[in-house]
Parts: sequence; C-alpha cells; structure tokens
Amino acid sequence: MYYSAHYSSPAGGITIVSDGMNLSGLWLDGQKYFYGTLKEEPTENDNIPVLQSAKDWLDRYFAGMKPGISKLPLAPAGSEFRQEVWKILCEIPYGSVMTYGEIAERLAVKKGLSRMSAQAVGGAVGHNPISIVIPCHRVVGSDGSLTGYAGGIEKKEALLRLEGVDLSRYHWPKKGRQ
Repeated sequence: MYYSAHYSSPAGGITIVSDGMNLSGLWLDGQKYFYGTLKEEPTENDNIPVLQSAKDWLDRYFAGMKPGISKLPLAPAGSEFRQEVWKILCEIPYGSVMTYGEIAERLAVKKGLSRMSAQAVGGAVGHNPISIVIPCHRVVGSDGSLTGYAGGIEKKEALLRLEGVDLSRYHWPKKGRQ
C-alpha cells in the first residue's frame, strides 16, 4: 500500500509517496511518468512519518540548506540498471552537474565494458521516481544543454539556479522548450 502527501514548493506542487516506511516517489505536478513506478494508486495520508520527513527535507532544500540524501530512506522501484544510474545521481554534489555521457562512462568502467549508451542512461534518469531528492536535475547534455528533465526545463533551470550552478555555461535544447 502506498500513501501520499502534497507539498507546495517554489517549483510548484509536489506529490510525495511512501510505502509506509520508505520514500517511493516524489513528482512535480505535471511531470512525465507521474506515479509511473507505483503498483497502485496511493491513499492520501499526511500523518506518515517518512512523508513528514520528506517535507522537512524539502523545506531545508528550498531554503538552500543542502540537506543530505542519506537523511531519507529511499526505495525507488526500478530495474537493476536504473538503480545503478540513480545511485550515481545521488553522488552528484549539490550545486554541481554531470553529463549523461559521464554517467555512462562511470557505469561502463564499473561493469568492465568498453562503452555504455548515454541514451540508455538518459532513459533511466528520466524515469527517476524520486525527483529532487535523487537529483536528476543535475544531469545535462554533453553539449551544455539543459535537456531531458521530466519535470520540465523551466523547473530544472530553477532547481540548478537555487543550488547556485552558474547557468551561463548551459543553454536550452535546440528542439525547443520542453
């Protein structure tokens, strides 16, 4: 069984989901793949302790306090490959970015492969069910584009700006605003 709570943030409304013990999802309103990893619709219940902890974490994050990811029990549902990608996302420091290609290179080395597809990494990043906490917004294109954020490029840019990333080196994707 899943439980949900709503949170109002400077980036817009957020739905937080828990299995009762762990954080299972965190989606911005209108985000692609909303509830995509859940096996059933959550029941709204603001009294679940982990949901309250997630709200406190978000309060600290949006106040610029750099809360640690380890402060929340995370249980995102996904394949082994996606889990590996999400683990790397958790290692990207606050206020920093990494490219899809850099993540692919890290995975290739870890698996003893000569190369790994950055596009496959992009698919895993895009399906991250715990946005912001698992910081998929910190991943950019190798050409410096702010591409591929399921919550929307405007929100990705706002989150990076909040973290103090110098956005003068980055640009919107040529395909237009998503």
